[in-house]
Amino acid sequence: MRLETPTPSRAEQIVRLAALSLDSEREGDLHTIALTGELDLANAPDLDRELRRVEATDAEVILVDLWGVSFVDSSGMKVLVTAAARCRARNRLVLQCASPNVLRALRLAGVADVLPLAG
Repeated sequence: MRLETPTPSRAEQIVRLAALSLDSEREGDLHTIALTGELDLANAPDLDRELRRVEATDAEVILVDLWGVSFVDSSGMKVLVTAAARCRARNRLVLQCASPNVLRALRLAGVADVLPLAG
């Protein structure tokens, strides 16, 4: 007997594509949080929780890899800016950003200068 899996609707496909994937891993003194997808109101709290969890560890550097992020809204920017402020004293947060769309959004919002951007 052959079972067919239902084909997802267009709306389900869009929701899946718009989701954020968060991969958090530590190697030595470096903790990397790699993001893929869209960072927005729906998932910014997830990133905030993970950042706070990692900040509570003894990791010397927290690298947030934004290379896979295709979109960021003001909610996502707020999480990044507040995390940068919390980590400023120990200078331990680094944001890696290569997506032209994300970098442009950060610049237009006026937050690129207050974020610890590398590359």
